[in-house]
Amino acid sequence: MDLDNQLQSCQSAPARDTEAIRYLEQAISAGEHWYIALLRAMGLWASVEETHNGRTYRYLIAGEAFDWLLLAERLCETVDSLVPDGEKLALLVYGEPPIDLTVGRFKGLIGISKYHQYLNYFYGITVEEALISAVQEEVRKERRTSGYNTEQGIVNEVYRRIYGATKAVLLKRFRREKGYPQLRSISLTELKEFTYWLFKYRLKQGDRARVASDTKKALEQLKQQWTGKGFSWRLITVKPPSIMGEGNPSNLTS
Repeated sequence: MDLDNQLQSCQSAPARDTEAIRYLEQAISAGEHWYIALLRAMGLWASVEETHNGRTYRYLIAGEAFDWLLLAERLCETVDSLVPDGEKLALLVYGEPPIDLTVGRFKGLIGISKYHQYLNYFYGITVEEALISAVQEEVRKERRTSGYNTEQGIVNEVYRRIYGATKAVLLKRFRREKGYPQLRSISLTELKEFTYWLFKYRLKQGDRARVASDTKKALEQLKQQWTGKGFSWRLITVKPPSIMGEGNPSNLTS
């Protein structure tokens, strides 16, 4: 995409977002299932980031990973009275869709580009968080077996096992690489980007067998977390993308 087209795309993003919201409201009112209408509206959405009612929404993490549930939250706000509360909560909190869709249908509704970006987010952030949680449980179990029940140093041990360095060292390296200030706190958006950076860092540093083993461990952890909360294990996913960055970083259009 050349510069003129990029600028045109950016300039037209708010108009396309308005179109997406209008479509969502009209489609649900006309009888289309709200989840289907929501996914179609996502396919129309163009902005990668916006400030709405004083809150900044970043839908594309690191220019590659589509935070689809954040966009779902933003869109659901516009049709709040038209969406069942229980189904909306299940989707936004646990990623539990109200109806089953095939991969092909899901991909067709949100668009191929967004689907690749969705996979980047799922494996790069959701699954990576599950890996950290799984290793944390392993460390706690080992400590209990040894009669050492303190929480002190667990986080550092977890990060060393997975990434070969402490969380503080890795966060400092991430911020230096991105040109971010070395603050004592971290926002939710920066935390997501840091997690995605950790995922890519792990891919670069680890051998393929270790990466595959860790991914399997993380998926099992995620499955246990979701089923433990009473939600079924339904993921619109295929095998992990072999390389990140398949999506267009200039906008979220397909």
